[in-house]
Amino acid sequence: MTDKARQTLIEGLNEDLAYEFQAVIFYTVGAQLMTGAHRPELKEMFESEIPDEQGHASFLSGKIVALGGTPVTEPKPVDLGSSNRERLELALRAETDTLERYLKRVEQADAAGEPGLRVRLEDIIVDETGHREELELILKDFHD
Repeated sequence: MTDKARQTLIEGLNEDLAYEFQAVIFYTVGAQLMTGAHRPELKEMFESEIPDEQGHASFLSGKIVALGGTPVTEPKPVDLGSSNRERLELALRAETDTLERYLKRVEQADAAGEPGLRVRLEDIIVDETGHREELELILKDFHD
């Protein structure tokens, strides 16, 4: 593994970590902002995402340290939207963007000689794909 490949990987994982922190905040606060007839289901759905995002953040932090880096502590900016639909759309966009980042990170893990990281990232990709698919189905016929 080259130092450059390792540093690129650490930087990418730190970007992912900041987005996972953002997701924890988004789902935590967004759940409380849900309103209307669908509030109980939407609130529960958002709250159910929090442990996954926290788990991803914990894993990323540990891997960054194992690679010789220092984990970031600041989340990316959080947009909470102004309606249930907008929050769902923001969540869908975030899951889609997250998938793209993790697919790129798999390539970086390969370049850095980190096959174990590749497997763990693929597991996260499976989680995020499931989240994206669920949000797509919810939004398909969603009316506030």
